[in-house]
Amino acid sequence: MDTGPPVQKLYQQIARQIAAAIAAGQYTSGDKLPSERELADDFGVSRPTIRDAMIALEFQGLVEARQGSGVYVSAAPPQNPEYAADTEVSALELAEARRLFEGEACALAAAIITDEQLALLDRLATDMAGNIASEDLERLEQEFHLAIAHATGNAAIEAGVADLWTLRQQSPLGAAVLRRARIDSGGDFVGEHRKIVAALRRRDPKAARQAIHGHLTQLINDVLALAELDAVEQTRQKMAEQRRLLASRTDI
Repeated sequence: MDTGPPVQKLYQQIARQIAAAIAAGQYTSGDKLPSERELADDFGVSRPTIRDAMIALEFQGLVEARQGSGVYVSAAPPQNPEYAADTEVSALELAEARRLFEGEACALAAAIITDEQLALLDRLATDMAGNIASEDLERLEQEFHLAIAHATGNAAIEAGVADLWTLRQQSPLGAAVLRRARIDSGGDFVGEHRKIVAALRRRDPKAARQAIHGHLTQLINDVLALAELDAVEQTRQKMAEQRRLLASRTDI
C-alpha cells in the first residue's frame, strides 16, 4: 500500500523554506542570515531546530558558517539544490544498522580474506593513524569498511554496505553528529580498526564479528553520550531564555 512521501522533520521543513528564500533572491550571495535567535522567533521553533536546519543547508552548499561571525549565503549556491534530503536517518540508526550488517560481513570475510586484502586494510589503518585530525579520515574509514565488504566476495553484501555509507552522505545531520561523536570519543578509533584487521588475519569469524561490534558499539555509546550533552545544553538555553523573559516582565 502506498503511504505517500515521507513526512519531513521540522528542521528539514525550515531548511527548505530558507533555501526557497535564497532561490527567490530574498537572500543573495554573501548576505548574512538573521541570527539563530531571530530565525527561531520568525519560524516559531527552538534554536536547536534552527541549528539543525543550518547544518542541512551547509551540507547542501547553500550557506557557510563563519566562526564567531554567523551564517552567510554561499558565494556560488547550486543552481538546482536539493534543499533537504527526502530520506534522513539519525546517527544512532546508521550506527545500529552498520553494526548489524557489517558485523556479519566481517565474519564472512574472515573465512576467505586474502593476504593482499589484509595488506590493503593494514595500509588504510596506518593512513587513518596519520590523518586522525584530517578531513580525509572519514574517506579512509569508508574505504576500510568497504574493503571488508568486498573481501566477502558477495556483490550483494558489498552493495548493501555501500548503500549504508551513501545513506550517511545523504543525511547531513546524522553525518554531522557522527563526526562530533568521533572527535569526542572515549575510545581508540585507530586501535579499534587494527583489532578488526588482527581478527581477520587470524581467519577467525567470531573474533572478527566481535571486533567490528566492539568498534560500532563504541560509536553508539559516543552518539548517546553526545545526545545527553546536547540535551543538557538545550535545557540550559531554555532556562536562560525563561530567565530573560521573566526579567523583562519584572521591569514592566
